[in-house]
Amino acid sequence: MTTLLDKQRFAPNTARRSDDATADQVLSRIDALAPMIARLAPEIEQARQLPAELVSALRSIRIYGMLVPRRYGGLELDAPSAFRAVTALARLDGSVGWNAMIGSVAGLIPFLMNQAVCDEIFKDGKDHIIAASGSQPAGTAERVRGGWRVTGSWAFASGCQNAEWIAGTCVMMEAGTPIDASEGPGPMIRACLLPAEHWQIRDTWQAFGLRGTGSHHVALTDVFVPDENFFEFPFGTSFAPDPVFGKFPEIVVLVHGALALGIAEGAIMDLIELAGAGTKQLFMTTPLVETERFKEGLARLDAELMAARALLEQQITRVWQTPERRTGKDLARVADQMQAAIWITAACVRVAEGCFEFAGSRAVYESSSLQRRLRDLRVAAQHAAVHPRHYAAAGAAVLARRS
Repeated sequence: MTTLLDKQRFAPNTARRSDDATADQVLSRIDALAPMIARLAPEIEQARQLPAELVSALRSIRIYGMLVPRRYGGLELDAPSAFRAVTALARLDGSVGWNAMIGSVAGLIPFLMNQAVCDEIFKDGKDHIIAASGSQPAGTAERVRGGWRVTGSWAFASGCQNAEWIAGTCVMMEAGTPIDASEGPGPMIRACLLPAEHWQIRDTWQAFGLRGTGSHHVALTDVFVPDENFFEFPFGTSFAPDPVFGKFPEIVVLVHGALALGIAEGAIMDLIELAGAGTKQLFMTTPLVETERFKEGLARLDAELMAARALLEQQITRVWQTPERRTGKDLARVADQMQAAIWITAACVRVAEGCFEFAGSRAVYESSSLQRRLRDLRVAAQHAAVHPRHYAAAGAAVLARRS
């Protein structure tokens, strides 16, 4: 069978890498990146992607391999620890946090595929950057001898300029007709993963927020893809026994809450710094930080943030500690996580809006990090994983539990 990859099998790398780190070490290394990220913030916004210097730094602290099993060269952190790292990076910069969120979770995609392909990707024991557009089946895969011919254009491929591999979802076709799905009504939907050199990147990411994520369209035109490069996303079954793969869809949803939490935490930090500098608002003789209105408002915002953080920690801990591998291939499986992630993200938007309002006219300038955090959160809240329309699935789950 024709394949894009050398199919020679090998034993996954079981040796620990010299740069392996614990969760606390990863967080410490993220803190050390703060000056670099602050220095590069204007470039991140203007270039609409992460600079190579920063991508290299994220590689060095193992962000892209946080969840990958150790025997494949990864850190094999538990999901709660990986979430804390995403939050910490989002606190520094929303676009950096977003790409860390996508890159760390997408590092698990090869484990939803044929094991030979996964083994080939990780045979060097290194972390690999994977970009994916999985929200819509924006391509078609026509069955041919030995595989499929794929054509399509996929939006929102965050981090695609720095990716080594890119994935997109397809409607599976035969003789020009969609193949019926075996698991229910509608066509069969599968995603394919290919080396980045097979993809065309279309410069489309002119966005309101999260500007530095490089979430451009990616395209394939009549490209041959072998069978083993297809997988189900996000409900596919992994060949690997590790706990993370029995909880992959739940993690995909909840990690959006970790991202939103970090951006909102950054907004509160910015507001406190602004107020602490002795800022006075127009027609006021008392510094903002000394006013009762500010103190009351800050407490309310911080309480909302604490509630969002507590809900996220409760949900991801419960998911991670559940011993069984969950099954199901529809939104009902992740309804509870979607309910939590939607609320957490909306709460974080409210926090950022409150911070922006308290900052007054100083926040309207592009030089203000507060306006950028608000824009980033507003765009993050538009993602399908945390869009309020999915409260309907969560509501159905609530009714099922209480009936």
